[in-house]
Amino acid sequence: MDGCCSSDNVTEHYPNSHGCPVNGRRYSSVKRKTVLHHIEAPWAAELTEQGYYFCTDPDCEVVYYGQDDSVFRQSQVRTSVWQKSGNTQSTICYCFGISQQLAAENRTMKEFVIKQTQSSLCSCETSNPSGRCCLKDFSI
Repeated sequence: MDGCCSSDNVTEHYPNSHGCPVNGRRYSSVKRKTVLHHIEAPWAAELTEQGYYFCTDPDCEVVYYGQDDSVFRQSQVRTSVWQKSGNTQSTICYCFGISQQLAAENRTMKEFVIKQTQSSLCSCETSNPSGRCCLKDFSI
């Protein structure tokens, strides 16, 4: 099993944004790796080599979608997506389990996350459903 975690595949480049097939709005790209870490039964899903995108609209049931207009709805994602819930108990920092409410109550949490991020001790690409760093979400 030598090299099982490495790949010689060339990474394709896809558009940075694409329209959601349900609400028509454009959202940012997310890596296929991120989608695989958040959908139910990823071994049974057919994630083809294409661009994937993360819908942040709380009124839209879609969380991820592909360039081919394939969709993964909230019911098909095993992670609670705070952008969809509007609940202050929702996690905003998936690497360290910090909710919106905790961040608002304890401002030092953001400093902690900043330090961990600067030391490359975070896993945003796979832990956060958006595939991005959560620091901008601390703007509470």
